[in-house]
Amino acid sequence: MPAMTTDFESKVREMSEAKAFALASYGESVAAYRYRTLVEKTPSPQTRAVFVEMAEEEQDHHQRVEELIRRHYPDTDFVLTPEDKELIIAGPRMLDLSDPESYAQALDMICESERLTGRLYATLHSITTEASLRPFFKEMADECIEHAERLEAL
Repeated sequence: MPAMTTDFESKVREMSEAKAFALASYGESVAAYRYRTLVEKTPSPQTRAVFVEMAEEEQDHHQRVEELIRRHYPDTDFVLTPEDKELIIAGPRMLDLSDPESYAQALDMICESERLTGRLYATLHSITTEASLRPFFKEMADECIEHAERLEAL
């Protein structure tokens, strides 16, 4: 008996692979921005160093996704809807880091966004027809989960 498909997976499956890549690119861009914002607002040098590293990783992920888009889907262009973006970004793109409570909420939103983006990559891994992309999707899904776990440990 086939596994049940969640609403999230159904929405990803309904997208073209090119649009899903555009969504992944957006998610990586937002993640890099959010981590850079945390770097600016985090008083602890050790925690700042973690966020610097994560911001650099997300920027690298964004560049890698953009390269794959150029290589596999050079003539595509998408306008992502707010509903598309909500699939992988928890909360507003801009972070409120004005007090300890908002800082904690921002970390929770980023953690949830990492988990959602990881689900996007895991779904793409399972549905892609391009076998050469599967290792990339698996790596990205694993890295999203690793980032979420690092955030939870803070």
